Amino acid sequence: MGDDTWPKYEIWKYVIMPFMSGIVGWATNWLALVMTFKPIEYLGVDWFRVKEQPWGLFGWQGIIPTKAGKMAATTSDLMTKRLFDIKEIFQRLEPEKFYSAVEDGLLLLIDEIINEIAEKSMPSSWTYLPQSIKDEIILSANRACPEFLTAFIADMQTNIHSLLDIKFMTVELCTQNKEKVNKIFEECGVKEFTFIRRSGFYFGFLFGCIQMTIWLFYDATWLLPVCGFIVGWFTNYLALKIIFKPIDKVPICGGRYNIQGLFLKRQKEVSETFARVICVELLTTETMWGYILNGPLRGNFQALLRAHSIVFTEKLIGGLRPFALAAMGSDGFAKMKEDVAEMVILKVPPIIQQSYDYTTEALDLENTIRERMEELSPRDFEGVLHPAFEEDEMTLIFVGGVLGLLVGVVQIFALF
Repeated sequence: MGDDTWPKYEIWKYVIMPFMSGIVGWATNWLALVMTFKPIEYLGVDWFRVKEQPWGLFGWQGIIPTKAGKMAATTSDLMTKRLFDIKEIFQRLEPEKFYSAVEDGLLLLIDEIINEIAEKSMPSSWTYLPQSIKDEIILSANRACPEFLTAFIADMQTNIHSLLDIKFMTVELCTQNKEKVNKIFEECGVKEFTFIRRSGFYFGFLFGCIQMTIWLFYDATWLLPVCGFIVGWFTNYLALKIIFKPIDKVPICGGRYNIQGLFLKRQKEVSETFARVICVELLTTETMWGYILNGPLRGNFQALLRAHSIVFTEKLIGGLRPFALAAMGSDGFAKMKEDVAEMVILKVPPIIQQSYDYTTEALDLENTIRERMEELSPRDFEGVLHPAFEEDEMTLIFVGGVLGLLVGVVQIFALF
C-alpha cells in the first residue's frame, strides 16, 4: 500500500460494497435454488460422475432430480409410518358400494364370458341348448355376481399389502417423472424459497458492511473472493437454519412471542399443500389400481382373482354340472373353469376404472394425510419432508459459497 492517502479508493467504491455483497447474496441464493431443481436430467459431458451426486466433471443435474428415487423412498417410508397404513385406507371400501359402481359393466362382461366360453368349450351342446336354459344360466350368473365381487374385494382388502407396494410405486414414479418430486418441494416450500432468495440480499448487505470496514484498513486482493465465498456460504446457511430451526417454539419476551422455524410455523398450510400435491401427482386412485393390476405384485392379484373366479364358476354351473361333465368330460370341465378364470383376469381390469370416483371418495386419502400431518408434533412434522432434503443442505450451502467466490473474483476486475 504505497499510497498514504486514506481512504485509498473513491468513497463510492466503499459505499457500493454492502450493496454488491447484498446482490451477491441474493444471486447466489437464487442460483443455488435453481440448481437445486434444474436441470431435470444431467446437463454436460458425462465423463465422470459419483453415483447419486448432482455434479460431474463437466456438468450438473438438479440436486432433487438426482436424488428423486432416494427422496421418494424416504418420504414414502415416513408417510406410511406416520400418516397412513394402506390396509387401513383400503378397509374404507365398502364391497357392496364398489359392486354398485361397476355393476353395469360387470354384468355385460359376465354375459360375454359365458357365451364365449360355452361356444368354445361345448359348441354343439350350447348351440342346441334351449334359449330358456341359456337365459337361466346367464340370470344365475348375474345373481351370483354381487357375491363374487364383494367376496373378492373383501379378500383383496385383507391382503392389500401383498397386492400393492406403495414404496415401489412411489420410487418408480418419481424416478421416471422427476418433475413430480420437484413439484412437491416447490409447492410445499414456495414461501420458504422466496425467503431464501430475499434473505440473501439482507444477510449479504450486513456482511458487506463488515467487508467494507475491513477493506478501509486492509485492501488485499484476495479479500474479495474470500468475502464472496463467506457471503455465499453463510447467506445460504442462515436461510436454511431459519427455515427449519428451532423445531419447537421458543418463547421470548416473557412468553409474549415465540421463535420457530418458518416452515414449521406453516404446518397447517404445508399439510394441506403436501396432501393435495401427493394425491394429485402420486397417490391417485388410477395409479394405485394400475400398480395393483400391472405392478410387480400383479401375480398375487391374478391368483386371488383366479381363485374367486373358479368358485364363481362352480356356483354358476350348479345343477348343470352333470350336463357340463357329460358334454365336456372332467378334463374339459376343469379346463373350462380355468378358461373362465383367465378371461375374468383379462377382462375385469378395464371395468375397474368405473370404480375410480367411488374409490377416491371412499379412501379419502387427501383429507387423511392433511389431517394427520396437522396433528403431528413439530418434531414429527419436520421429519416428514426435511430428512429427504437434509443430507444435501451442505451441497446447497457449498454451491452458494463457490458462486460467491466467483463473483468476488469478478468484483476485483470490475471495481479495482
